[in-house]
Order: sequence, then C-alpha cells, then structure tokens
Amino acid sequence: MKKMITVMLLGIAIFTFAFSSPALAADAASGAKVFSANCASCHAGGKNLVQAAKNLKKDALEKYGLYSAEAIIAQVTKGKNAMPAFGKRLKSDQIEDVAAYSTCVCYEVQ
Repeated sequence: MKKMITVMLLGIAIFTFAFSSPALAADAASGAKVFSANCASCHAGGKNLVQAAKNLKKDALEKYGLYSAEAIIAQVTKGKNAMPAFGKRLKSDQIEDVAAYSTCVCYEVQ
C-alpha cells in the first residue's frame, strides 16, 4: 500500500512538471537598465518615435495585443514592422527582464 501511494505521488509530480509552463523569473530592475540601453532611443517616456499610435501606454498595448510578458518577449525577440529584432543582440533573460519591466511600468498616464 505504501509503495502504491509513493508511485502515485511520483506520477502526479512528474505529470505536474511535464505539463506545466515555466514561470518567468524576470527582474524588472534589470529590465529597466536593458530598456534604457536598447529601447529608450525609440520609446523614451513610453512613446514611439516611429509610429506614434503604437506607444507603450497600457491601452495601446492592449489594443495591439501586446499587454503580456509573452507578447512583449515575442515582439522584442523577433521584431515586427519598423521595430528591429533583438533576439540576436540580447540574451533571452534580458528580453524577459525587459518584458517584466514593461508590464510593471506600462505607461498608463502620459
């Protein structure tokens, strides 16, 4: 009986880890530094110097489907339209940090 319970618990643990998505362990403070060094030239103050409507305000991010860490990571990594890809310039943890920073600091009022 004891062996059967142990096997069941082990099976549940394996199933849980195998089918759960990994949590982002991002650092928003580090993301602020990465953003300042790589993104602020086009997005200073949450603006967008290339396409004004596509700024970093919460309502614009929601409108364009970019108000999530996953969406920001994809956008920063691959780029899109006028935004260049940073996937080869930045490490994946730096991009995750920028996403954490962007979702924390999202420029709601400007």
